Amino acid sequence: MSADTEKQEKAEEEDEESEEDDSEILEESPCGRWQKRREEVSQRNVPGIDSAYLGMDTEEGVEVVWNEVQFSERRNYKAQEEKIKTVFNNLIHLEHANIVKFHNYWADIKESKARVIFITEYMSSGSLKQFLKKTKKNHKTMNEKAWKRWCTQILSALGYLHSFVPPIIHANLTCETIFMQHNGLIKIGSVAPGAINDHVKTFRAEQKDLHFLAPEYADLAGMTTAVDIYSFGMCALEMAVLEIQPNGDSTVVSQEAVQAAIGSLEDPLQREFIQRCLCPEAPGRPTARELLFHPALFEVPSLKLLAAHRFLGHAHTLAENAVEEMTKRIDVNGVIAEISHLGREGVQWRFSQLSSLELDKFLEDVKNGIYPLTAFGLPQPHHSARAQSPAAPESERSPTPEPMEQETRRVVHVQCSVEVCEDGSRRHLLLFLKLDDKLNRQLSCEIQPGDNSQMLVAELVQFGLISESDCGMLVGHVDDALATHPPCGLLNGCAHSLAPS
Repeated sequence: MSADTEKQEKAEEEDEESEEDDSEILEESPCGRWQKRREEVSQRNVPGIDSAYLGMDTEEGVEVVWNEVQFSERRNYKAQEEKIKTVFNNLIHLEHANIVKFHNYWADIKESKARVIFITEYMSSGSLKQFLKKTKKNHKTMNEKAWKRWCTQILSALGYLHSFVPPIIHANLTCETIFMQHNGLIKIGSVAPGAINDHVKTFRAEQKDLHFLAPEYADLAGMTTAVDIYSFGMCALEMAVLEIQPNGDSTVVSQEAVQAAIGSLEDPLQREFIQRCLCPEAPGRPTARELLFHPALFEVPSLKLLAAHRFLGHAHTLAENAVEEMTKRIDVNGVIAEISHLGREGVQWRFSQLSSLELDKFLEDVKNGIYPLTAFGLPQPHHSARAQSPAAPESERSPTPEPMEQETRRVVHVQCSVEVCEDGSRRHLLLFLKLDDKLNRQLSCEIQPGDNSQMLVAELVQFGLISESDCGMLVGHVDDALATHPPCGLLNGCAHSLAPS
């Protein structure tokens, strides 16, 4: 064996050992679902994080980010405990396709120190800043369609945050806190622990990003959603020019450099769009909603896009392969659409001109949030969602059985029916629920004499199958279903035997 071969084999063994070390499980969450690995990640999208590790969601089988915030003394955590719970409980309920998902959090309190751990979605394709650097390195310019698509997705997320009462201010929007997925989906990093005071993050370690801060940023008491619009304007400018050059050897980007970058833009609409975002006075900046209708971005949605959103809005009622089955029955020579002109021949589009693979990809992109229907309103937050309490540290867990974890996701669609066996001796209640994270839940039970719908729904909450906020709505659905097949005696429902089917 040659010396080169030995060196190569040794290097491969060291790489394998290094990978094994990185995948080693260092810690588990109190509930056992989240696992912390040794490998650190660069997804430091939240100011104030002391460390961030690659983690695993053992329930879903996907990678996540395990974030840690250290408190030097236990009393420092206790002083802010209620604020931390309020902010983090709100973050768990943020549901938007263009916001990095905040999964869960808990506190690990030792004798003298305290630590808050929270789990966020892992964006494996890296930050927008990294993508722009690679694009510039290859001497490429930014595609106008991509710029519009990214701006629309970011504004859709900001509009969602700003629609809360009171509004949630991100206050840390830069190209390094915006992340990408391989399919082109853009997500802004979630708001988190530095936001303990009024949901606004105030920690700022990276001096090179100071140009993203609005002039009024220092006045925390008077800060409004306009600070996010200013930061977005800087992101939009950097996306358009790929990089705003700092002055000389300094990492600080001056206002002169910003104005020079704006002046280099060829599209006057794009230039005016960014200038409005960067207005020095906060009241002069448009809202996220108004920017979505700016001529630089707004386009009348195509019939194809409207149809895709309509189809996906009712996809829960269709089989998974519904598109494939429908395309099999289509006459390839059939006409999809036609434009007719007086006095001359019209134009026809046939099914043979449409690729089913392209259609599947388009539907998947729309489903993932790449083409939001911003002209028809932004997703509205659920103000009445119940908050989850953080899990207790392992050392404080009781040996006795713990109650089921409360469900916080909301039911957005219900199908409820009653089936009666042939001899009429037994009845079954069937429930189909679609939750706001697009998870489907199917439940069934045999109805026993003396049961009622209130008992059913109460035990659904107890078993962690529905949110308590949906009780009234589900009681009505169950009552309507039971009324279609009344029993001989007073009989409305059964909860104690209800289980996923």
